[in-house]
Amino acid sequence: MTSLGLHRFQFAFTITYHYLFPQLTMGVALLLVVLKLLAFFKRDADFDVAARFWTKLLGIAFVMGVVTGIPMEFQFGTNWARFSRITGGVIGQTLAMEGVFAFFLESSVLYLVLFQEQKLGPKLHLAATIALWAGTWLSGFFITCTNAFMQHPRGFVRDAAGVIHLESFSALLLNPWAWVEYAHTMVGATITGSFAVAASGAFYVLRARDVQVARKMLGVAVLVGTLASLLAAFPTGDQQAKLVHRYQPEAFAAMEGHFHTEVGAGITLIGQPNVDELRIDNPIRVPLMLSFLTHQRWDTKIEGLTEFPRDRWPDNIALLYYAYHVMAGLGSLFIGLMAIASFLLWRGRLFEARGVLWALMLAFPLPFIANTAGWLTAELGRQPWLVRDVLRTRDGSSDNVHAGSTLFSLLGFMGLYALLSLLFFLLVTRQLGRGLEARQAA
Repeated sequence: MTSLGLHRFQFAFTITYHYLFPQLTMGVALLLVVLKLLAFFKRDADFDVAARFWTKLLGIAFVMGVVTGIPMEFQFGTNWARFSRITGGVIGQTLAMEGVFAFFLESSVLYLVLFQEQKLGPKLHLAATIALWAGTWLSGFFITCTNAFMQHPRGFVRDAAGVIHLESFSALLLNPWAWVEYAHTMVGATITGSFAVAASGAFYVLRARDVQVARKMLGVAVLVGTLASLLAAFPTGDQQAKLVHRYQPEAFAAMEGHFHTEVGAGITLIGQPNVDELRIDNPIRVPLMLSFLTHQRWDTKIEGLTEFPRDRWPDNIALLYYAYHVMAGLGSLFIGLMAIASFLLWRGRLFEARGVLWALMLAFPLPFIANTAGWLTAELGRQPWLVRDVLRTRDGSSDNVHAGSTLFSLLGFMGLYALLSLLFFLLVTRQLGRGLEARQAA
């Protein structure tokens, strides 16, 4: 593998592992607000017990996110020095704001939520929980703005040396790509949080342990998860796909496996991309549906990948195609599972439906996979650019970090993250073993 390939793989590995934790903290933070609101207005201590339980798990995930996020900052200066030099005047703004505002708000308030409930009292502790949620989601916004600039750059100028400078701060923050991507990302994180909370609730109900609290926690997670799963498909997912079609048509064609221009194009549900022969093998398609979903008309033209120059094609079409279809397929599964669970909850039969409880408990890893596949779709689709139509990936890596050094550090990260995974697993299982009705004495 070339130095550039290893630079890309190392950053992909570290950021994929890192994002397992922020998506959980952002999703659980919203669930904590819902639980605390129910506890406050219904004066029901069971919701407080559930909130305390998940606050501790959120704290563990937050620490893991901090530890795994630090190496990525160093990679900007080592593996991607030219990218940092050229674009630092823009992306440095949002990354600095994430650290100065969102991260410090999040970390400071987390202490109050974890350790000061008795001193704060119900109202102030609720306010602190809301501030914690705001901090996590504000952090997500600034990171999303950074990525949106790379996907759809706005508000910048280039000097004679090719260095990018920020021209309009409002254009950077109000980038339409940023707001659609942010909404879709936050909904994805909410799905992760909902499935995690639902899995823990189902676990305790199946074990007939702490059932009173577990049922209430499970009910909240199912309702929030149902709404989030629907929002992930429409409008956020629909609008994100339309932005890709409008501004990154090569990526749109590749992720849909749409190689040739058609009027009234069908959508491919299942099939294997044959890039050499520019076709999908063994396809299962819904006729006309791609045209309808894209333009709300059955007879519109959808351009195929062959309409665009090959040097603008994504460089891993097969992986892009599979990542997109894994994300979309799991999203459909989430809607179905949560809809069934919500129906049974409405009918008062969810807690006796052991098959559905087992499905909810075992499904908790799937949103992590779906979110990872979604980000793979976004990043693979942007290739061969680091900043769309401004900076190619090959021109952003470091010249002075050779393949051997990158491979050495990559293996080190893999070993370190394996140990961190073990530590995280032990801490979480220990907390699960203590149960809910330990009353999580505040």
